[in-house]
Amino acid sequence: MKKLNSLILNITVKFLGFIYSGRNLQRFWVLEVIARSPYFAFLSVLHFKESLGIKNKKTMILMKEHFYQAINETEHLKEMEKRGGDRFWIDRFFARHLVLVYYWIMVFYYFLSPANAYDVNIKIEEHAFETYSKYLKDNPNDQKIKEIAQDELNHVKELNEALSMLTTI
Repeated sequence: MKKLNSLILNITVKFLGFIYSGRNLQRFWVLEVIARSPYFAFLSVLHFKESLGIKNKKTMILMKEHFYQAINETEHLKEMEKRGGDRFWIDRFFARHLVLVYYWIMVFYYFLSPANAYDVNIKIEEHAFETYSKYLKDNPNDQKIKEIAQDELNHVKELNEALSMLTTI
């Protein structure tokens, strides 16, 4: 399954790279719209399971962690909006439709296989870090993007910890 995750992600990354070539702010904005949805999906599934009585000590920890990750990604989104990343209607249209598809995929994926859902999200956060790092090569003084890039690395670590928590007894 991890190979399929990588294949789909690589195709999506190439597609976004093609569409947003030379349009970094718009690409960042689209990526941040999308970046929030796995955390919303994880929260939805965890809340649903909790509502059904399917919970354990890890549930609350994961819910808190994913809530804070969603808030952090929302802060990134707001930064990209301040920079004009959502200026064009086509970008808003594309992102808002893509996020609906991605959200529901992640809901089902997390419900059926949290480990594979985390694998996808880890890969996405690593891609986000790489994307911001490439931008920083040409714009080394952009402090806010440096902070956002570091947040993406932090999310990778947090997701790996969540994955580890799920796989340990």
